Amino acid sequence: MSWTVAAVTVTVMGASSSDPEEVLTRAASLPDFTLAYGSLPDQVADVRLPLQWDRSLPLVIAIHGGFWKSAYDRVHLRPAADALASAGYPVASLEYRRVGAGGGWPATFDDVAAGVAAVPALVDAALVDRGLAAIGDRGVVLIGHSAGGQLVLWAGRGVAGVRGIVALAPVADMARGFELALGGGAVGRVLGGAPGEVPERYAELDPAVNLPLGKPTIVIHGRLDQAVPWEIGRDWVAASAAAGDEATLIDLADIEHFGLIDPLSSAWPLILRGLASVCDAGEDSGRATSK
Repeated sequence: MSWTVAAVTVTVMGASSSDPEEVLTRAASLPDFTLAYGSLPDQVADVRLPLQWDRSLPLVIAIHGGFWKSAYDRVHLRPAADALASAGYPVASLEYRRVGAGGGWPATFDDVAAGVAAVPALVDAALVDRGLAAIGDRGVVLIGHSAGGQLVLWAGRGVAGVRGIVALAPVADMARGFELALGGGAVGRVLGGAPGEVPERYAELDPAVNLPLGKPTIVIHGRLDQAVPWEIGRDWVAASAAAGDEATLIDLADIEHFGLIDPLSSAWPLILRGLASVCDAGEDSGRATSK
């Protein structure tokens, strides 16, 4: 499969609830098990296994958003993680230290990098302990929402075993996020200052300047997003493609920020389609590299 940059605009009906944020507290099943990738309470990942398991599929590591703030944790991603497992994917929902709970620079980013590196082997070991086959060389796809979108675009760059990335309404330009005061100034808090004050941190962690990414990537963004303007996703895809990446934008005309993590939203089938496309593209890329 050969990818080029694409921008696909789709009109969908929006979320199913009159309160888009209802998904953050919606009841969902508990994980099958929780793994620790470090010694601290937030250095864990909740793992969900599919009942109907397509053994060709990779592990999905899901990283939640919330503008890196302690008020938001992996629990609000449970409905989406459940839905991904129902679609046949083994899912690990990664937790990490957040601002207000020991996070910020560098702890938040150290945790995410450590989790992405360690969780696949930990999941495989847990599966074998349960008498199940390991995921092994089927690899990993990263999916992240909002601040989690920034984290997957940053953490997946050049990492062996990561087949591809799906970024949902990502904060894909940290300097621009600072200028726009996204999340009430969340970028400045997580990085500890403005771009002019801590330029080395922005240079290291901003997806907009760390290109090419080197992984098949889909960005999905809604034009009604009031938390992270959709132009940030659009512009990142254009810059990524210009740098030589395989990048696609799915531009949703009638979806806001939280509809992208709501399995009851009419956008959800497009999330699954994007994830499947990244899995396929990453598999083809791996075959080409191995030849």
